[in-house]
Amino acid sequence: MRLRLSFSPVEGACILPVHYNHVIQGFIYRHLNPEMATSLHDEGFAEGKRRLKMFVFSRLMGNPVVRDGRIVFSHEFSLVVASPEVGFLETLALHVMDAGELSLGGNRVRLASVEVAAEEAYQCPVLLQALSPVTVYSTLSRADGRRKTYYYSPFEPEFSEQVVRNLQRKWRVLYGSEVSAEGATVKPWRVNTRNQHIALYKGTVIKGWSGIYEASLPDPLFRMALDAGLGSKNSQGFGCVSVYTPRVKEAAQL
Repeated sequence: MRLRLSFSPVEGACILPVHYNHVIQGFIYRHLNPEMATSLHDEGFAEGKRRLKMFVFSRLMGNPVVRDGRIVFSHEFSLVVASPEVGFLETLALHVMDAGELSLGGNRVRLASVEVAAEEAYQCPVLLQALSPVTVYSTLSRADGRRKTYYYSPFEPEFSEQVVRNLQRKWRVLYGSEVSAEGATVKPWRVNTRNQHIALYKGTVIKGWSGIYEASLPDPLFRMALDAGLGSKNSQGFGCVSVYTPRVKEAAQL
């Protein structure tokens, strides 16, 4: 399930740091009931040492300008939040609708609208547009024993392999069953070096890629991609995707 929340600034503009993922994440947690927020933040959905939060959010969408190292929204802007847990999104929607005036990164904003996205029809392959950068990485050991995080490019085969395995893991953790992913791939369709992003999240550098991807997935993993995101660090604002409909000339490339 996916929500689109639209906001309007109360006092002329909403001004945020350029790296604002932690602001949005905190906003989401604050607008859940306390028990749900604590459980999700501290525990999530566990598989071994992994803790999956099972939600994802987009970048803020509008027409911002960057001024003095800050991002400025002077008009209405929107945010997509998705999760396979319907109760999570229902709670979030009810809290923001009941709040009236809201605080986002110290800015006063009003909720302009809440929309529930229609379920997308699936035809394989499908094009997925990244609404927030997709991040895929491995933690490697150096010769001196120290650990190093290696971020994969969409043009490396490991990118697709890890994205598919990650979707399988999410399904397994949430539903307790396996989904075959034979022949499944997520590959760059319209991605270039300009789509590489470097974000700072609570002092940690994270690399990710926006752009449009061609996905060949079984239906359950397609649904999981839309609801829980592609790749890692979804609850930190990475890997939110939507179905992209190509124009006529683009469709000829499929």
